[in-house]
Amino acid sequence: MQLRYNFRVYPTPGQQIELARAFGCARVVFNDGLR
Repeated sequence: MQLRYNFRVYPTPGQQIELARAFGCARVVFNDGLR
């Protein structure tokens, strides 16, 4: 049996900035790892 959860996040403006920064850093690290 497979379970799937679907949820939505509504961050505040301050949280949006922090999430963008965290995902931006993760993107750079991932892309550098592909090289």
